[in-house]
Amino acid sequence: MNANHTAAPTARIALIADRSDAVRSHARVPGLLEALRLREGLDLDAYWIPTEEAGEGMDGFDAVWVLPGSPYRSEGGVLTAIRDARENGIPFLGTCGGFQHALLEFARTVCGLDRAAHAENDPATAGADAVVVPLACSLVGHEGTVRVTPGSRAARLLGADRTQARYHCNYGPNPLHLDLLRAHGMTFTGTDESGDIRIAELAEHPFFLATLFQPELDGDGTRAHPIVTGLAAAAVEHARTREGAQPRPHSQTRPYNLRAGLGVL
Repeated sequence: MNANHTAAPTARIALIADRSDAVRSHARVPGLLEALRLREGLDLDAYWIPTEEAGEGMDGFDAVWVLPGSPYRSEGGVLTAIRDARENGIPFLGTCGGFQHALLEFARTVCGLDRAAHAENDPATAGADAVVVPLACSLVGHEGTVRVTPGSRAARLLGADRTQARYHCNYGPNPLHLDLLRAHGMTFTGTDESGDIRIAELAEHPFFLATLFQPELDGDGTRAHPIVTGLAAAAVEHARTREGAQPRPHSQTRPYNLRAGLGVL
């Protein structure tokens, strides 16, 4: 255990998803949080936030993790949570559907693409408006290598120039919009061996990282992937800046609080 465990503050993390026994990554989260506490000394007080409640904002949280499980019950709730994290410097991780919606939020809010859409949420979306589109080949159940850009946040967290990745998705970024996203500050720092985008970051943000793959599925669940550990460390650092502050109550957090022993899958 990390020797600084007792000195580190407890960080509050919002887990944004419509929690379901059918989503494997949701089942992994409680064990990963326990591993982070025991192995790394990173103590996270985790709350599941249903997507229709996420629109209330992320005030009082030290990190936001948008987990897989799309199509979400509330696209708007997810986008509001992502925007809140992005604009207020709250550490953010989006995996699978979280990656897709991070791109969608950025396209609408930062790039000015008011009609930007996710083809899974809006199948009738015209091609030019779809920021997230069906993949040419489904990645459900796929595993592969992701190459990362030297010097990027992802590379620093991994301590390597590549990582193995597990997927469970059918949608990814539309290549037509990548240059516009780049021009407004989003960087793409991980690709598969075919050159397709798999990691996105915002370099000017304290911690904003999104992966099309699911790092929470790495290994046997007894040790967190370096990207998940990075989010936890950023959350604890964020908590240091708000020690003594009273978080605004959230109407749907307490019934889903993992520390209270509720909602553990």
